[in-house]
Amino acid sequence: MTKHRIALIPGDGIGTEVVPAARRVLEAVGARHGLRWEFTEFDWSCRRYLSQGAMMPEDGLERLREHDAILLGAVGYPGVPDHVSLWGLLIPIRRAFRQYVNLRPIRVFHGVPSPVRGAAPGEVDFVVVRENVEGEYSEIGGRMNRGFPDEMAVQEAVFTRAGVTRVVDYAFELATRRRGRLTSATKSNGIVHTMPFWDEVVAERAARYPTVSWDQEHIDALAAKFVLNPARFDVVVGSNLFGDILSDLAAAVAGSIGIAPSANLNPERTHPSMFEPVHGSAPDIAGRGIANPVGAIWSAAMMLDHLGHTRAAEDVTDALTAALADGAALTPDLGGSAGTKEATDHVLELMAAAAR
Repeated sequence: MTKHRIALIPGDGIGTEVVPAARRVLEAVGARHGLRWEFTEFDWSCRRYLSQGAMMPEDGLERLREHDAILLGAVGYPGVPDHVSLWGLLIPIRRAFRQYVNLRPIRVFHGVPSPVRGAAPGEVDFVVVRENVEGEYSEIGGRMNRGFPDEMAVQEAVFTRAGVTRVVDYAFELATRRRGRLTSATKSNGIVHTMPFWDEVVAERAARYPTVSWDQEHIDALAAKFVLNPARFDVVVGSNLFGDILSDLAAAVAGSIGIAPSANLNPERTHPSMFEPVHGSAPDIAGRGIANPVGAIWSAAMMLDHLGHTRAAEDVTDALTAALADGAALTPDLGGSAGTKEATDHVLELMAAAAR
């Protein structure tokens, strides 16, 4: 039996509802595949910030370091500015643990109609690879003359050769295992330094992957093509900001951000990677028991795959696919009336039925 130590950070809002759902699925699939979980739950959240003045304790990163992976629910809640919650928890984890790849798979499932005409189930299936630790989300900059008419703010984007190379290589290697197509998001016609540098590195690394056909698209045109023809894409790689925006747009194209998963990966596996649904804390529905657990469960499946348990991951995603297709227990965001528990129960029932 294989044992894994998993840090659970339910966080805020519906994160406290969907992480337990994902844990139930992990326990069930683990029992079937000889996996034993040692879960440690941390109460790090905006609620902790309001009571103690910090999203996590000073030794928080060291406490996470001993785990094999991290499963996060959501971060953010009214009363705590978003930059405080993100820079107090999520971003420090990504950077301390070199989670420089943010991986966001996009699929249009049977049973989840896309709002985009022509985005058919089984045809839209691509991955956004987002650079996750530098780029536009740097800490370099500041504000001057606060409160005066000439107040100003400066934010510096930071693109390093090492940072761009490693995420672009990851994307090209992923494309070799998929359909062999890669699209690079750029804006080198308007951003005069960082984006031409990004383009140059992409072109240099592309020469190492002759089996992958690739192109580059300006971010504005690319956003339009996500809507007009999402089936054309296979692997899309972009900077921190571009990847962030594109992946949320793509989740909407897929029918619901409530089903969208993500992985913050340290590909070298020298540090724990972190897995999280991308729906946010959704304070408007928190505590009502109607949150969609699919994004968290799919994120848990990505964690299984990262930990080397591909068959177990497939069992989970197969059950999710079947649950969405039969429509027997859909949450309200998908047009159903099921609660979080009922939706999770149905996934577990389908997993058990497939194993018989």
